[in-house]
Amino acid sequence: MSESEQEFKKVEELRPGLRGINVNVRCKSKNEEKEVISKQTGETLRVTEALIGDASGAILITLWNDDIDKMQPDHVYKVTNAYTTVFKTSLRLNIGKYGAFEEIQEEEPKEVNEENDLSKKEYQQRPRSGFGGGRFEGGGGRPRPRGDEGGGRGFRREGGGRQPFRGGSGGGSRDRERSFKRKF
Repeated sequence: MSESEQEFKKVEELRPGLRGINVNVRCKSKNEEKEVISKQTGETLRVTEALIGDASGAILITLWNDDIDKMQPDHVYKVTNAYTTVFKTSLRLNIGKYGAFEEIQEEEPKEVNEENDLSKKEYQQRPRSGFGGGRFEGGGGRPRPRGDEGGGRGFRREGGGRQPFRGGSGGGSRDRERSFKRKF
């Protein structure tokens, strides 16, 4: 997609869970960087946040390693293919693996609207989708009926009805194949 075809948003339009975000922003300030140790590789990484925005609003952007040095207060940047997340109930803009930002020689946006700081609004953090969940949350997948809620696989219905395939019913592999084919 060429630059002229990219759709640029205003900061006030950002919401949790958006992907492929393109914005032109001014960096208002940058927090002090911290060192963290990666849980995956054990290496030491640098991380910080910068307050960026335009005339419509402001948001914190998370910066890692070399990106920290590239972004300076009072400079204007074009951020492409970024995404939003909620971190500690606060909305954040992230560059990620496929995103980028570069300094541009433009006057706009001239100022950052800190009155509409999206990172100061509280958002509910949604659990991550997919399988597994967190350390203590148990497995993912679809909810299973409990007790007498019936209807699901492995529960008997009153009045007979079709019984679920239970495999190994003693009828040999041919019976299992027939039951398997009937099921799907």
